[in-house]
Amino acid sequence: MSICSPSSSSSSSSYLTGKALIVHSILAGTAIAVAIGVHAYLGRARKFRTRVVGIIPARYASSRFEGKPLVHILGKPMIQRTWERSKLATTLDHLVVATDDEKIAECCRGFGADVIMTSESCQNGTERCYEALEKLDKKYDIVVNIQGDEPLIEPEIIDGIVKALQAAPDAVFSTAVTPLKPEDAFDPNRVKCVVDNCGYAIYFSRGLIPFNKSAKVNPRFPYMLHLGIQSYDSKFLKIYPKLQPTPLQLEEDLEQLKVLENGYKMKVIKVEHEAHGVDTPEDVEKIESLMRERNLS
Repeated sequence: MSICSPSSSSSSSSYLTGKALIVHSILAGTAIAVAIGVHAYLGRARKFRTRVVGIIPARYASSRFEGKPLVHILGKPMIQRTWERSKLATTLDHLVVATDDEKIAECCRGFGADVIMTSESCQNGTERCYEALEKLDKKYDIVVNIQGDEPLIEPEIIDGIVKALQAAPDAVFSTAVTPLKPEDAFDPNRVKCVVDNCGYAIYFSRGLIPFNKSAKVNPRFPYMLHLGIQSYDSKFLKIYPKLQPTPLQLEEDLEQLKVLENGYKMKVIKVEHEAHGVDTPEDVEKIESLMRERNLS
């Protein structure tokens, strides 16, 4: 027995050592596989929705302000000012103006913008962006719909909504909100938005939301104003025109509601930005006064 003991011990030791080596090899292999997997995943994440085009939809006919894109603001057409501000965004690979009007197209070509002609049948800016996307030679992952009546648009907001959509694979749409001024609470031209705790849109309305029992503005509540700029996953943008109009969309006359009513998710970023959209002729003077105050030429 004593003669066999050393041999048995040695054999057991060798067996344990071999087993340890196998386990170590498995663990090492697993670690390598995980590292490769993580690297591959991060590589895909870095490449997710990377190609971005900005589209400025512009139409001449407007019930509230006909010819709005061509109105001059301190010596330049408003559409030019929007284009120049948008060009400063770092996330855009390309920027175009989409219009159904030859006067707007001629003006835009005059200051160096690329123009895509679209049909007069487009019901809203989103449909015009879709039509323009279909006519572009290159393929893009994200389309940014930049409102042509925002001559003071911040390029950082454009970059912000692009990055938000890139970071939210479950969303097909992204947009921005900013604190609502009390005097704009009941203005139907100032669209309000409510957002959930994860940064996704719950609802948009021309009325004040949320609306409390007193029917008055609560000075302590952080109401949010929707900024018109929005971006879409290009695959979703191709689906959007095929979706039937929805009751809420038609009642509020807000295209974002068709997205929400059909169950799609919309990412929202909150920014500090004083909205300066031009909805009526009276807004032009306000914009010019503000630009003078800020020494913007």
